[in-house]
Parts: sequence; structure tokens; C-alpha cells
Amino acid sequence: MNLLESFQKYIADNGLATTDDRILLTVSGGVDSMVMLSLFTRSGFRTGVAHCNFQLRGAESDEDEVLVAQKAAELGVPCYNRRFDTAGEMERTGESMEMAARRLRYAWFEELCRTEGYDVIAVAHHADDSIETFFINLLRGTGLRGLTGISTHLGRIIRPLMFASRREITEYAVANRVPFREDSSNRSTKYLRNKVRLGIVPRIREINPEFTDLMRHNLARLADAQRFIDHGIERIRQSVVTSEEGVDTIHVDRIDADFPLGFVIYELLSSAYGFKGDVIDALCRALWSESTGRRFYAREYVACIDRGTIVVARIAEEDDCACSVERDAVRSYCGNAALYYEYCDIDTIKTFGVPQHVAQLDADRLQFPLTLRRWRDGDWFVPFGMTGRKKVSDYLVDAKVSVAEKQRQFVLVSGDDIVWLVGRRIDDRYRLTSETETVLRITKEIV
Repeated sequence: MNLLESFQKYIADNGLATTDDRILLTVSGGVDSMVMLSLFTRSGFRTGVAHCNFQLRGAESDEDEVLVAQKAAELGVPCYNRRFDTAGEMERTGESMEMAARRLRYAWFEELCRTEGYDVIAVAHHADDSIETFFINLLRGTGLRGLTGISTHLGRIIRPLMFASRREITEYAVANRVPFREDSSNRSTKYLRNKVRLGIVPRIREINPEFTDLMRHNLARLADAQRFIDHGIERIRQSVVTSEEGVDTIHVDRIDADFPLGFVIYELLSSAYGFKGDVIDALCRALWSESTGRRFYAREYVACIDRGTIVVARIAEEDDCACSVERDAVRSYCGNAALYYEYCDIDTIKTFGVPQHVAQLDADRLQFPLTLRRWRDGDWFVPFGMTGRKKVSDYLVDAKVSVAEKQRQFVLVSGDDIVWLVGRRIDDRYRLTSETETVLRITKEIV
């Protein structure tokens, strides 16, 4: 069966789309999405093309835009293009490039569906992308759900090339003279995905040339296992979780003693409330040590240990979400963001001028544990570059911060001093100086 026939069969077998659907194809100009465009049009589907120019690669980005527009015109397919100030958005939000670009493009795709009447959004991920995601999540640390690869269907988003390998897609492009452009950033090993793609996977393929097919079957089995677990966890939830006035209580003593307790708690807290693995690990340690009253935070929920139970509720507006940051902390969470901590020798710091989502502090001046919390009325600090102190409330007003953003604003505190108005400005008293030896570098990323 050739790729076109396999494509049509895969869509039909998985119920991804029908010829009555209007399908928005997300086309970057790379080989995967250009082949997807070819396959859809040859199969007679009603399509439109959406192209994002993130303006991050100069002339390369513009040439991608031209190629996609020319091919769409040649095929008689509607083409929508949008240019994004991605760098400015990263500066404003503190997101990584990948996070900012993802948020921007999917918000625009949904907007196009509403305004132009599209039913389905098609994304050109393929089998090798799913395999790379497996290894990325494995290296970062994850539960089983993170090892199931990329889903074929999520809401109105479909991934109709998940049956195909990168090699098969490229061979189709060459055989059918499908034009495409190679993103030069795909060759850069500064990105983890490229390290996996260019380093780990080729080594494994040397050992087993059938590695891609093997992993496709492995990921399918893992996905089946996760579905089985989800079903089992839902049955456990019904017997161990009680709810009253918006507060859920997990009665740990009702969990079958033969079950792996930490795993069950992880599944209960991660799937329904969005708690992260390292937060759940800390919660379990507090639970085993009977630390009643300890509080742990997810993006929207707070969990509290209460005499052998875990009480979960939505975070109240007046909750300052305070948590301790020990000297050896690697990561902590504040609202919809994570802070990553690393120590550096002053001689390794290339520039003192960093974006707002990065803080570089004189580590030797800090008193541990630090405290991460929401700001409070009466808080003040000495903004970097100033000599006098300023109320946080006045700083946020001067910066024209919206009410919603004010409610999400966190501060990092050492002793009684605010050392960083998170994502905005450090305290001048903790800046790097000629006497600094060790730097605590903190990076805020939206999660």
C-alpha cells in the first residue's frame, strides 16, 4: 500500500475526518506539512491552509511564507497567514520560544475555525515525532501518560500522519515532487528534541533497523495500558474520594493496601487536579511523615494534608500560595508558571542584562529557605537600578499591569526582603556586583 492509500485508510479507520468536513491544514513549509497538504488535496477533502510566520529566522521565515502561499494558490486552496511578534511575546510573558509559539498558533487556529467555518484542525505530526516525545518525557521525568507519545485525536485537532515515518514522508515528497523547505533550526542541537532526533534515535536504529515500527507498537500498548489505568483509577476515585461544598477529600486509608499507594495518589492528583510529579512526591513524603497542615499547589488547586487524608480545593483569592524554596531546589511552581533554579560561577555569566523572566541574584546574600508567594498589600522592594524603596502595588500600577495579572503576581522572599518581583524586576540589593562569586539564576516558564 502506498502512502496515499495508507493515509486514506488511516483517516477512515480512526474516524478523523469526512469529506463533508472543512479541514484547516496547519502548514509550515516543511516536508511533513507540505506532504500533508498534498495528501489531503489528492484525496478530495475540503481544505484551507493556515501558515504562521513567527519572525524568528529572518529571511528564512519569509521564504517559508512565500512557498506556502504559492503552493496553496496553485492548488486553489484558501490560504491564511499571520505574522507574530514571538520575541516580544516571550519578553512579555516569560514563556520559552516553544511555549509562546504554541500558544499563539493554536489560539489563532481556533479563531480561524470560528470565523471561517472549519470543523477540524490537521497537524502534521508523524510517528517519529511521537517516538521523540517518548524519549523527551522519559528524560524529563514523567508518569506513564507522558510515555504514550502524541495522541491521534484531541478535540477538533487531528494528526493524520501518525501512521507514517519521517523517511516515508520524505520519500513521498521526492517521488511526487512536493516542494518543501528545511528549517535550519532542525540541525541545532541546543534543543532537546534535536538532541534526541540527531543523537539518541540514530544510535538505537543502528542496533535495530526496525526501531520505528517497534516503537509504534510499544506506544500503542502503552496507550492501551494508560486507558486501562484511567478506568481503574476512576473506580478507585468513586470509593476513596468524597466531595462536600466544592472540597474533595481523598481518604488514603480506603485505598486497597495491595495497590502501590504512591502511584494511586499520583494518578488521583495529576489527572483530576493537574498536580505535577515533583509536587506529588513532596506531598507523599509529608503524608508518610504525618505532617498535618502542609499545603501543596497546582495551577488551580491546593492540596492539604489533614490527619491522614488529602484535602483538595480550588485556590481561594485570599490564599497567598506560599511555599518554601530550599537551597537545593530545582523547580517550584507559582500559578501557571514554573521557576527553574541553577547556580553558576560569576565567571560563567556572559551578560548582566537578562530578560524579565530571568533573575540573576547574588546567591551568597540570600537566606534559605526562600519563600515564594503572591504579593500582599504593604509589600515593598528596591527595584533594580533605583536607590529608594517602592511599594509593589505602586510598581504594578506604574507598569500598567492588569487586575488579572496582579492577582497572579508572585514575589520571591529572602528573610524579610523581596528579592524578585517574579517575571518583572529583581531587588537592587541582591544584584550582581564585583564582589559576587556565586549566582543563583532563576528562569520563569509558563507551564
